Amino acid sequence: MANSLIGKARIGLEYLLTRSGPMSMAPSQLCLFTRSSEEYEYANIQYHVQPLSLEAFGQPLHDFPAITASVCNLNPTSRGTVRIRSRDSRIKPAIAPNYLNTEEDRKVAADSLRVTRRIAEQQALAKYEPEEFKPGLQYQTDEELTRLAGDIGTTIFHPVGTTRMGRADDDMAVVDPHLRVRGVAGLRVVDAGVMPTITSGNTNSPTLMIAEKAAGWILNGT
Repeated sequence: MANSLIGKARIGLEYLLTRSGPMSMAPSQLCLFTRSSEEYEYANIQYHVQPLSLEAFGQPLHDFPAITASVCNLNPTSRGTVRIRSRDSRIKPAIAPNYLNTEEDRKVAADSLRVTRRIAEQQALAKYEPEEFKPGLQYQTDEELTRLAGDIGTTIFHPVGTTRMGRADDDMAVVDPHLRVRGVAGLRVVDAGVMPTITSGNTNSPTLMIAEKAAGWILNGT
């Protein structure tokens, strides 16, 4: 629908006239929480399924009908770094996410691709004759799937923990339990950066809760 000027015009016209069609939809039409393997007691991965296909987000759509199943590890054990490169605030920091830096994260990535394949093989989807475009059914081993997951993996825009909250004896803590920056008077950090570890799902609502709590402390002078 979106691969020609006429198709794009039709999409735009449908939205203008009826407020319906592709422009009326959120990018992800389906969300799912499940387990990457039986060894986990609770859901440890989250799906966002989009009615589109492309090499990477920000690039042109493919010229065939498809869906994209994006899988997120809810409890990653890999830890990245954010380092200041200059006193000049215009110089961007050096950010190293270190995705798939631990054996557990690599296994979750490989198992997640297998879960996706099992879903696509279900009878309910058989009439659509789904074919795996990426990474491709020829890849089966943990090593292959982990490498390919790393090739196509990207942020899901929920980084946390760069200014983690902690007790006085926590050498890695930037802020105290009231979100006050240690060693700097009158300054607090109130965002997802203060989370010691990431929440098992979208970070928006937890961040709003952190802000509400901090607002109360600031108003009470604590």
